[in-house]
Amino acid sequence: MRRHEKPYDNVLQTIGWTPLIRLNRVAAGIRTPVYGKAEFFNPGGSVKDRIGPAIIEAAERDGSLRPGGTVVEGTSGNTGVGLALGAAIKGYRCIFTIPDKMSQEKVRLLKAFGAEVIVTPSAVAPDHPDNYVEMAKRIARETPNAILANQFYNQANPEAHYRTTGPEIWEQTGGRVTHFVSAAGTGGTITGVGRYLKEKNPEIRIIGGDPVGSIIRGYAETGIKGESAPYKVEGIGQDKIPGTLDLGIVDQWRSVDDRSALNLARRLTREEGLFVGGSTGLIAHVALEVAREVDDPDACVVCLLCDTGERYLSKVFNDEWMRENRLLEPARVTAGTMIGGKGERAPGTLISVSPETPVRKALAFITEHNVSQLPVVAEGDCVGHVSEATLMSRVLENTTLLDQSVQQLMDPPLPVVDAHIDLPSITRMLTRQNPGVLVRRDGQLAGIVTREDVLRYLTNGI
Repeated sequence: MRRHEKPYDNVLQTIGWTPLIRLNRVAAGIRTPVYGKAEFFNPGGSVKDRIGPAIIEAAERDGSLRPGGTVVEGTSGNTGVGLALGAAIKGYRCIFTIPDKMSQEKVRLLKAFGAEVIVTPSAVAPDHPDNYVEMAKRIARETPNAILANQFYNQANPEAHYRTTGPEIWEQTGGRVTHFVSAAGTGGTITGVGRYLKEKNPEIRIIGGDPVGSIIRGYAETGIKGESAPYKVEGIGQDKIPGTLDLGIVDQWRSVDDRSALNLARRLTREEGLFVGGSTGLIAHVALEVAREVDDPDACVVCLLCDTGERYLSKVFNDEWMRENRLLEPARVTAGTMIGGKGERAPGTLISVSPETPVRKALAFITEHNVSQLPVVAEGDCVGHVSEATLMSRVLENTTLLDQSVQQLMDPPLPVVDAHIDLPSITRMLTRQNPGVLVRRDGQLAGIVTREDVLRYLTNGI
């Protein structure tokens, strides 16, 4: 695929046409394909690059922003970068207010673009003078030749997504998109994209993710503005209903807690190579839920990958911060983890016997390798298994069995799972009839996880 074949006049021309990338490992076992719209490919690293220049250009057209003017906004960081990009090219001054819960990376980034940044307290009411939006309004009123970008009420915001993001998704999926999953900070993205996609196909479902603590889902479902509560995910969710959010476009809202959102952001980075922030983790969590429930390989779920994880190195990707806030999940334990962690208890290859192996030799193998059961393998497949207890009991009753082949005494085959299957799934397979589960890696039987292995891990760790 050839990209950027011709030079650009300025960096603003590189905004948009971000790639659509399939999620694979985090979507393992889900039949419905899930794709992420990778907005961190924009030059400022987020989806907000689309609206920053659009808001400035709209103000230029209506005459409210004149040469040498100032752009003021209350921002969670990313809109500020988008506005700063446009202001840098067009020669405007920027003043931004930002809540103190936002990462230091965002504050430093805005300052790097030459913006003046005022950090405000997060724990104040929406109408409090120190609220970041209210303070931005006051600064815009008091500064000569200044405009308030007003992303929460400026219709240039959803219009930018209606003109660009929505058509891109439609074209990139060949019109096959069936579900679009996003969230609402201002509501511009989900409104603009949803409006365009619904016009192309009214059957497309628009799903909104909302942090636990935000009031958006509750208001959408009941019409009552409830009380908000603090949450750690940045840039999405609200303690008020933005004017740029059209609730009639969204078919369903789902709430996600901080732990689920932030840990999925870390997984997307480590398992998919998609370096994203916590809001993306929340959106992707909802997208995977939807895809699992739809369970249709002909459906197509598209979710928004909002911004780059570089904005959250001091938080989401800082183990100490995650641990202090009780958000760090234990490492995900898989079948591959279990067989890889046995150390000297597990040689490099699976200990097994063939159907023709004499019982005498099988018992010697059991003693030599200190195992309680042996898979019986023929041509790379498990055809049965023998256990120490069963063999010894039978042999003590009839010693002539020592010279018979194990296929005469073996029990049914053990279940086989792929290496990525998690520990809870393995545990459910372990029964009296299935004392072990075989693990397949790269098409080959690579090891075994037994009830004893699981108990050892649960009590002491691997």
